[in-house]
Amino acid sequence: MNIVDSLKWRYAVKKFDTERELTKHQILTLKEAFNLTATSYGLQPLQLLVIKNKDVQKELVAHSFNQPQVLEASHLLVICVPKTYNSKEVEKYFNRVQKTRNTTDTIIAPFKEFLISEIDKKSQEDLLLWNKNQAYIALGNLLTVCAIEKIDACPMEGFIAEKYDKVLALENKNLTSVLVLPVGFRSDDCHMKDMPKVRKALSESIIEIN
Repeated sequence: MNIVDSLKWRYAVKKFDTERELTKHQILTLKEAFNLTATSYGLQPLQLLVIKNKDVQKELVAHSFNQPQVLEASHLLVICVPKTYNSKEVEKYFNRVQKTRNTTDTIIAPFKEFLISEIDKKSQEDLLLWNKNQAYIALGNLLTVCAIEKIDACPMEGFIAEKYDKVLALENKNLTSVLVLPVGFRSDDCHMKDMPKVRKALSESIIEIN
């Protein structure tokens, strides 16, 4: 199945098969895909919670407007960003660059100084919004990888972040939840599984400038 067919195959699953679980290899693939997601300047201001605990998942259902997929899914993925962010993350990034690429200080210094200046002049509100935008890039990447790997998923914005943060003790980690992604396998009686995908015609969604 090619990539377009895989994307046609996927949909936002409304009912998961509670008897099936993702393999360790499939979960590792999703972890790697998340870690390889493109982010602004490569700073990766994101963390992924991988939850496989039915007690925790059950508790989170009430904070997800009672969407049952949160409990039914094999695993629950929660994409998080830092509540507060500063230019120390730039220092950490360039330490990784030097460790990985052996890049000299002379080459790194101008770009490093630029990034530090850019982050230092932004408010925490602006930085939080900027980092939340990165979370949506990660979600899109995960959805595409899920489609390719024939892993079902249901992307969710419909949850109460403050309640998630409390249940998952994210305050202690300087994190806040941004997006939720239950993953697993569709149930045979999911009412959406055989419905054709509804999308605009390409002529309506694409503008070509030649």
